[in-house]
Amino acid sequence: MCNIPGLIGRRTMLGGALGAGVLLAAGRLTASADPGSPQTVAARQRFFGADTVDAETGVVRADRVVLAWVGCTTYALAMGGSVFLLDAWVPRLTSTGYVPATPQDLADLAPEAIFIGHGHFDHAGDAGRIAQASGAVVYGTADHGVSIRAQVSDPAFRTVALGDANSQPGERHDFTVGPVEVTAIRHVHSAPTAPERPGGSPPFFPMPELCALVQHPPTLAGVLQNVPRLNDPEGGSLLYQFRVPGFSLVWHDSTGPLTEKAPNVFDVFADLPKTDLQIGAVQGFNQITNGLRDPRRYIEAIAPTLFVPAHHDNWLPGITAGAATYDPPLHTELTRIPTPRRPELRSLHDPTDYIRPDRLTFPL
Repeated sequence: MCNIPGLIGRRTMLGGALGAGVLLAAGRLTASADPGSPQTVAARQRFFGADTVDAETGVVRADRVVLAWVGCTTYALAMGGSVFLLDAWVPRLTSTGYVPATPQDLADLAPEAIFIGHGHFDHAGDAGRIAQASGAVVYGTADHGVSIRAQVSDPAFRTVALGDANSQPGERHDFTVGPVEVTAIRHVHSAPTAPERPGGSPPFFPMPELCALVQHPPTLAGVLQNVPRLNDPEGGSLLYQFRVPGFSLVWHDSTGPLTEKAPNVFDVFADLPKTDLQIGAVQGFNQITNGLRDPRRYIEAIAPTLFVPAHHDNWLPGITAGAATYDPPLHTELTRIPTPRRPELRSLHDPTDYIRPDRLTFPL
């Protein structure tokens, strides 16, 4: 049961800590430039596993791919001996501590690069502070770069523009970051469309869950850090494929109605090299009218061996619900894919699967 008295008590304490909260909200993140620093070694071992990170140098093993889920669609990724962030936001607007991580924890990872799927607060809201602290290069559209540089007063970090406001769905960018080959494809953000008939997928919208809000109430610092980001624009949506010899990963933090808006993009997806793992958003605006049809269409085009849903957890308690509520409709939707092409499904559940590298470790 939710502990209502606990919530009241913590809010009273919050009010008494008003001044400290303001200072915390305004504080800069810090990070060491040395991967062998104690804080970086500790962070990397926690997010990627002690046997993946050298205890002296902080170097991550190149013979495995490891991801740790940080809520919504943010992941820490160790791949090819490099450390990346996929999106950069720790959920804490209506709850603090539900995801057992902070932006400082992500900065302590000393990521080499941050890849942004789109610019909304729940995906890029911490990117500027983390990039400034760690020196990470931020990859996204030119519009993402404008919004992210505006998050901090002295943006010394570098942003790489993958298209801009004039880019069309299907535009492709190929480049390398260290030993990792990367392809970014412009697609579209989730949006409601008219129900597809005949044979459409049934609507789905779970009832919001409140316990996380009660047990992990918001803090002043979390609110002050997030509210200024609420109006950050989408800035275009990008899907990424990351490749090293022996493994490829697709990640996208939104799943749009390409069926109606840009069906040509399915062909661009299908032209990608074989995908071993696809991590894709399943929560979206179109689920109200077309259920989980759009995630299925992305899966059909990309044809991964393993699919892991994202953006399906209780990342905004009071409005969202837990990941487990998506299991039944997602299982049903995937049965529409013929068995030979149907991927294995590995659902991550909140909060037990946050920062669980063992759930997504892949030896090469």
